[in-house]
Order: sequence, then C-alpha cells, then structure tokens
Amino acid sequence: MLDLALIDDLFPADLPDPAHWEEHYPARDLPEGAKVTRFAPSPTGFVHIGGVYTATIAKDVAHRSGGVYFVRIEDTDQSREVAGVAEQFDRAFSYFGIASDESGDAPWGPYLQSERERIYLSYVRELMREGLAYPCFCTRDELAEITKRQQATKVPTGYYGSWARWRDADPDEVAAKLRAGEPYVVRFRSPGTEGRVSFTDAIRGRLEHEANRNDVVILKTSASSPRLPTYHFAHAVDEHLMRVNLVIRGEEWISSVPLHLQLFEALGFPPPTYAHVAPLMVQDGGSKRKMSKRKDPEASVDFYLEAGYPAPAVLYYLRGLANGRLAELPLEQALAEPIRLEECGVAGPLVDMVKLADISGDHIATLPGPVVLDAVADWAAQRSVSGTAIGAQRDPELVEVIASNRALAERAIDVERVGVDNPRKDLVRWSDFRPLYGFFFPSLFTPVTDPSDERLGGLDPSLVRKLAADFADNYRYDPDQPTWFAQIRELAARHGFAPNPKAYKQDPDAYPGMLRDAANVIRVALTGSTRSPDLHAVAGALGPEEVVRRVRALVG
Repeated sequence: MLDLALIDDLFPADLPDPAHWEEHYPARDLPEGAKVTRFAPSPTGFVHIGGVYTATIAKDVAHRSGGVYFVRIEDTDQSREVAGVAEQFDRAFSYFGIASDESGDAPWGPYLQSERERIYLSYVRELMREGLAYPCFCTRDELAEITKRQQATKVPTGYYGSWARWRDADPDEVAAKLRAGEPYVVRFRSPGTEGRVSFTDAIRGRLEHEANRNDVVILKTSASSPRLPTYHFAHAVDEHLMRVNLVIRGEEWISSVPLHLQLFEALGFPPPTYAHVAPLMVQDGGSKRKMSKRKDPEASVDFYLEAGYPAPAVLYYLRGLANGRLAELPLEQALAEPIRLEECGVAGPLVDMVKLADISGDHIATLPGPVVLDAVADWAAQRSVSGTAIGAQRDPELVEVIASNRALAERAIDVERVGVDNPRKDLVRWSDFRPLYGFFFPSLFTPVTDPSDERLGGLDPSLVRKLAADFADNYRYDPDQPTWFAQIRELAARHGFAPNPKAYKQDPDAYPGMLRDAANVIRVALTGSTRSPDLHAVAGALGPEEVVRRVRALVG
C-alpha cells in the first residue's frame, strides 16, 4: 500500500475530507416514502425522445410520492461534447415539462458534474487511503496488448486479477512513477468476486447478473484538467450526496449494477433502488429494433418541436406507452393519473407515429380556435432548430398573417370544427396549418387565372370563363347551405351540365360535364384545390367580396 503522505500529495492540499461533503449535503426533509429521482443526460449527444420518456416517468413518480425530481448534466466526457446541446436540452425540458425542480443554487447543487470536481477528488483520495483504489500507469498500447493476449487465450477481457498490471505493484515502483510525473489514472480495486450478483429492480423484480471483476477507472488521467471521474464513480458519489433514492434509467445500464453496488459498498453509501426502463422500439420490416438517433428522425426531440406536435399529445402518448391503462383514458385524465413503475413493461414499447398523429389530431380538434391559432403563431415565431434555416423564425410570414387577419383566421379555423358532429382532425401538427388553412388568407393564396389549368378537370377554357363570370356576376351568400348551393346547381344547369351522374352516363356527349364538374370550378377558384373543406363553410369564412375576387380571376 502506498504511503499516505504520497497519496495526499496527489491531491490539492486544501481538499476537504468526505465528512465535509456529508455535512454540506444534508438529508432531504421529505415525507416518508418520498422518492428523489433525477434525469441525467450527457451533452455528448442531443436528447432522444426516449430520454423524454424516461424523464417523464422519473418526474411523475417523484411528484406523486411527495418527492423531488432534478436534472443533472453528466458532462465528465468533455472531449465528446456536441456544440449546441445545452440549448437543445433547454428546449426539450421546457417544451415537454421535464425541467428540474431545483436550480443551480439549491443546496444539493451544482448540477453540472464538471463543477463537482473537488467532491469527487475527496472520495477518490479516501478510497486510495483505504487501499480500495490505486494509480495505474498503463498506456493505451499496453492495454490493447493485454486484450490481445486475453483473446488469444480465450479468457474474459478486462483489467482484473493477474492482468491488472498495477493492482499489486511494488509501492516503491509506483512512488517512483508518481515522483517522475508520469500520467496515471486511478482504478477501483474490485473485490474480484466471481459468480453472479442479484438485486431487486423496481420494474423487473429480482435480477441476476454476472459480478464485476474489473478494476475499472474511476478517475481519468492526471494529464487532464479539470480532473474528472468516470460515469460509474460520479454516479455513486452524486446519487448519495444529492440524496437520490430511486434511479430510473435505461435498461442498457443493468449490466453496470454489480459494479455500482461494489462502489456504493466501498464508499460506505446505502445504494438506491434501481428501475430500468425498456427502450422505445420501432418497426423495421418484419421485426422490431431499438429506436436509433442515426436511423430514425423521430428519435430526436427536435423532430417534434420543428414539426409542431403539441406537447400534451406527445406526453399522453408516451405515458400510454409506459402504462397501458393510461392509453385507454381521455387525454386530460391520463395526464393527471399516476405512472406506476410496477406497470411498466420489460419489453420495449413500439412507437407508432401514425397512432401519435391520430392522438395529436384528436387533441387539436378539442381545442378552441383561438387557442389553436395562438399555438400556431407561437410555433411559427420560434427559431428553427433544423434544416437550412437554423436560427431564423420558422414562418414569420404566417405570424404576420395570423396577427393582421385575426378575425378571418378564427373563421377559417372553425370551418368543419364548430357546429358539426365530427370535427375535422387533419390538423395534426402546427406545421400543417399553412398547407391546410393557408388558402383562406389572400396574401398566402395564389389566384387561379388560367382557365385551362389541369385542376379544372379538362373543361373547355371558354366554358370555364363563362361559368366564372356568371357566378361572380350573380353571387349571393346565404347562411343556409342548401340555399347557397342552389346557385351552383342553377349555374350548372344554365351552362348545360348534366344534373346528375345517371343523366351524364346515359348520354355523355350531350353535356360538357356533371354538376360536380361545375362545382369543382368554383372549388378550385376559391381554394386552389380539387379537395377542400365544405365549400359553403369556406365561402362563409372568406366573405362575399373575396369569393367574387377569386372567381373573377378566372374570367381574365
């Protein structure tokens, strides 16, 4: 074992002992049974929708128990940090309501691991003093050679037992290396337990896994500054000092639990309860696979923000994936009901974007028109986070149009939504508003001026002009739909259109088309499309002056 004075010389002279931190981070004053949970993303990549899923569960469980949920940024791997991640975290946390209950000045902060360096160093030094950790001077090449030999002899790879070159090295040799200033890492002296270890998972019940034999690195190279720990060591120290008693995280960490339990024991900390959440899955051909940031655009949180999926709809869907019973409840009730860990499945739930679209459309259909318009305008005013216009407003023109034509916008959004048994549900995302409703606004609508336009169904251009002129000259609005449509029926009759499909079928050469063909001329003139919401409702929203203006554009 190394001389204690030599160990202490490796650390700042004013570094506190662990007792200082135990006093600095008191136990939380919470009701019995309260859960303290955390969401701990790493800035080495953007937040995955699976992260929102896990954080939603963690926050709900904490709050239902009278506990606390917080966000801790695990930025110990600073060489792999991605630019812009902090801003993306803030967008995700705010939009989906998973922001931390605690701010940076709370008693259990800081919440950036890179700002907790001295805390980790205190505990690393303590383990070294107790002989539970040691410096290792192996280079990358030496570690690669160890792995190569292990593979050749068909033994498990890793740094353990007789393969751990510096585990039981001569203290004088170690001291000489340290005095020479050679770079080193600090490794945990594993108990080297063989066999399997069991533990209870709050979602999966009793689990068994291979015990950890490796002397893992707990403090990164002395050649770096700041001197930061690895994830495993920071996890043990932070969960204890921040008084986390329930760790909800992805199932990919199950294999690390044996190591984490060893670290908690070596540090003298009571371990938290673990709950490992199954990953979100996607259908890929005839099989399922984990959702991937590289393969699936819907994996990124920014996908939902950029498209404008309403947060309540996404959260409702995610909660239903976590607990199937919530998917059977109305949205508002499901958002108010608790998520129960014991109801979370062990098989990854399948993400179905068609289902999400249905949920989103249903949700938007229940919102009052002014609420929808405010949400669309807010979305359009936000800065784009993807594509070629990053940093610019998503749709400044739409923001201005809605603001300056508010009465028209409210009439437009009510078409086939108000006063009908089955309101339209095609508005699924805020980004759908322009293609679905843009034609209502004169500044966004391009009048149809060519009577030979293919959307007019191939009617003779001169007939199209006559129809348009006749309609415009005699147009009158009536709030009664049958009365209003009668003028189109009369218009078609005056210009020789068949009154019904049967008559047209009997003698197609006798007519230029059917009633629906004449009505289509008016539909295309008003909406620019052969398919549209109810034409009477559209005309009512536009107003007589705009109806006549658009139809007369076809006259030339």
